[in-house]
Amino acid sequence: KGIPLKNIKLLAGVPLIGWVLRAASDSGAFHSVWVSTDHDEIEKVAKQFGAQVHRRSPEVSQDSSTSLEAIREFLNHHHEVDIVGNIQATSPCLHPSDLIKVADLIQKEGFDSVFSVVRRHQFRWSEVKKGENKMTEPQNLNPAKRCRRQDWPGELYENGSFYFAKRHLIEKGYLQGGKMAYYEMRAEHSVDIDIDIDWPIAEQRVLSFGYFGKEPLKEVKLLVCSIDGCLTNGRIYVTEDQKEMVSYDYRDLVGIDLLKKRGIQVRLISDRDCSKTLSAMQLGCIAKVSATNKLQVLEDWQKDIGLTWKEVAYLGNEESDVECLKKAGMSGVPADACAVAQKAAGYICKSSGGCGAIREFAEHIFLLLEKVNSARKQ
Repeated sequence: KGIPLKNIKLLAGVPLIGWVLRAASDSGAFHSVWVSTDHDEIEKVAKQFGAQVHRRSPEVSQDSSTSLEAIREFLNHHHEVDIVGNIQATSPCLHPSDLIKVADLIQKEGFDSVFSVVRRHQFRWSEVKKGENKMTEPQNLNPAKRCRRQDWPGELYENGSFYFAKRHLIEKGYLQGGKMAYYEMRAEHSVDIDIDIDWPIAEQRVLSFGYFGKEPLKEVKLLVCSIDGCLTNGRIYVTEDQKEMVSYDYRDLVGIDLLKKRGIQVRLISDRDCSKTLSAMQLGCIAKVSATNKLQVLEDWQKDIGLTWKEVAYLGNEESDVECLKKAGMSGVPADACAVAQKAAGYICKSSGGCGAIREFAEHIFLLLEKVNSARKQ
């Protein structure tokens, strides 16, 4: 309720639920990955990330409904399931390695339930309600001997990232019980989103500590951008003397210039002949127009420069861009891109084509480059 349709709101260019679905799928710890929902748009996004969908009933879709009720309903339809890993969509920094270790605790070490915790170093005091005539009391510290943070191990708190449990516990009405174990997540991976104010903090955290796929990130050295619908808004204006005109956003030109200054080549591609338009723009970028096979052009450029696919970024918006989006190490689309292009992309811009999408995608590239450089230093 805090953020409407929070589970599919874009976080760092990816629907929130997409971050955990990617981690769950890549972990290989599950026989199947499901999303329980009663909403058509959430179902659509879930399927885009390879999940199966259980359409929950109205009885377990109320504001007062619990996760446990939804899981029990799911199990009533899936008698083949013996262990459930209940992962919260609001934990975008979850990594496959966490899920693999938790699955091992249940399958190999015999625990009945495992849940996630995070270590916090926070001093607690008793609450004094308004109107009560009493003093607050320390709960987990001695004020006369306050220890330093590094000298105190802290305390473990549930962070709500996931709850694993065997079927027999869930059928009795428990997500935690039997032979229990906790799994301590790294503090930087423990992110929860409940209200709008959490969103920008979570975006920065996920860009620094999130899971971006099986392949390690590499420094981008080439950005290929589709002209119509990315550099421009896709509209073509025709004058009375049959001359074509298009519009573009100055912010995108700034984005292209910033990429070049960072040593990233920028090349343009179009499946129609727009050479006169490009000449008028004076962008100073290599371009290929009338490209009947964009993927072939992209492959030729990648080989000529001597780059791996991980070093290539691609910004497209149409069905003709889909194969390029899938091949590139970093891919993005404007907010108004077609559905199949959005499905193939790793990043969905908040800006539409011709309205700052290139500038925004450039910023996304720069943030991920910081992540690459940070990993190198570590």
